[in-house]
Amino acid sequence: MTDDWRKWETPPGGTGDQFDGAAIGALAHLYRGEVYRSTIWRTRLDTTTNWSVVTLGIALSITYASPTASPLPLLLVGILISMFLILEARRYRFFNVWRARARWIETKFYAPMLLRSSCPEPGEWQDVLAKDYLTPEYHIGFWRAMGRRIRRNYMWIFSFQAVAYYGKIIIHPTPLSSYSEFFDRMALGPIPGVGVFLLGIAFHSAWISLALVTGVRDKAKHAGKDGVGGMG
Repeated sequence: MTDDWRKWETPPGGTGDQFDGAAIGALAHLYRGEVYRSTIWRTRLDTTTNWSVVTLGIALSITYASPTASPLPLLLVGILISMFLILEARRYRFFNVWRARARWIETKFYAPMLLRSSCPEPGEWQDVLAKDYLTPEYHIGFWRAMGRRIRRNYMWIFSFQAVAYYGKIIIHPTPLSSYSEFFDRMALGPIPGVGVFLLGIAFHSAWISLALVTGVRDKAKHAGKDGVGGMG
């Protein structure tokens, strides 16, 4: 063990510029607690994603059960998946607090320990962590959280839903023979097929735009940034 690692144990009456054994132990338990909480909330995120996949699967089974089955379930499931996305974005804001704290301790405390070239010492990173405990707050807004969940999971779910819906329109009950027939099949009661088509374009354009805009803002805000904001 090098001389640098002796700095970890501050003798009684020392300057207190380095962590003593009690402080190291307390930080280790703190880290374990943050990892545990982030794991619990990560499981909750997976739950809502699983609900979305299962409901989409049920809608697919109903819609493709026969050539004469209605494509309406694939439209209605989009509303349900959107609700799950809203729930997941809210849960992600909680998860991100615990994840960010655990990651902050890893990079500012454990990483210097493992590098063996320097010892983690009290400093500004401690002040940032303490501030986050004294005045806890979400590290990201709701829309950015939703954008992250879209980029991670829901872009694939929404894309598959759209492909399945338009595939149903194209092949059932018989393959399309004209563009007019395409819009006729999309009509829902008093809503003409063109209106349904435009609503679909607006819906998918909205989540794609949200994913792209929040992705750009994430890079601009957090690239190489320290502080509570950098933790998020």
